[in-house]
Amino acid sequence: MKIDAHQHFWTLAREDYGWLTPDLGPIYADFAPADLAPLLKGAGIDGTVLVQAAPTAAETEYLLSLAEQAPFIKGVVGWVDFEAADAPEQIARLAAHPVFVGLRPMVQDIPDPLWMLKDGLTPAFDSLQQSNLTFDALTLPRHLGPLQQLLERHPHMCTVIDHGAKPLIREGVMEDWQEDMSTLARNTNAWCKLSGLVTEAGANWTVEDLKPYVDHLLNTFGPYRLIWGSDWPVCTLNSSYERWLEATDTLLTGLSPHEHQAIRGGNAAHAYDLRN
Repeated sequence: MKIDAHQHFWTLAREDYGWLTPDLGPIYADFAPADLAPLLKGAGIDGTVLVQAAPTAAETEYLLSLAEQAPFIKGVVGWVDFEAADAPEQIARLAAHPVFVGLRPMVQDIPDPLWMLKDGLTPAFDSLQQSNLTFDALTLPRHLGPLQQLLERHPHMCTVIDHGAKPLIREGVMEDWQEDMSTLARNTNAWCKLSGLVTEAGANWTVEDLKPYVDHLLNTFGPYRLIWGSDWPVCTLNSSYERWLEATDTLLTGLSPHEHQAIRGGNAAHAYDLRN
């Protein structure tokens, strides 16, 4: 299968998307399965992983209800308050849903860069691992050191780093990110998403702007630990769905058909244990 391993849906009237404000223009609108379906069909994509975009349990339930209506949603990555006393019980309950595949605590929006290392979160991370769920690490470059420490504590936790950890492509900065991603690739079993890069590159991005960053991810994580995602509709701030697909094909030139297929679907099916 070809999988888009990172996409979102939202309804503004829900009022649980604090980051989604009118100044975001084209994405300050409702996005539903019917909006994405034609793009998936045109791209020959068989299924998606639907990822949370609000730090509320209610939004996670909303996403699961969408998955029951849209068969192309093969997995849902939701949210739980990792600091709640009953977080392990909440995680175990969600894991019983057949399309619930992971959790994403939105680390990038938490002021404390060391938050994920708090001792009080250990029961939640343990429950996530025991439930065979995937941890989606929504991190910025400044979080990569703490992420390394977290994965040393939980070496068997299935972890996917979202959006290549959002490197500073617009500024052309690579050094610290480059070193930290090399360390994570070498010392952990984490996967990394090839997604969200056009947002970090700015409105006038070119394939050449992205190439050094994608090349580094290929050289460190390799083609069997990279996972393609569109980050739709966020990507539409700087790119169409089709343009990001075309850029991906260009950036992956030189890979074997098997390696290309792994990035475009096989790795996602493995990392998220997509069964349907």
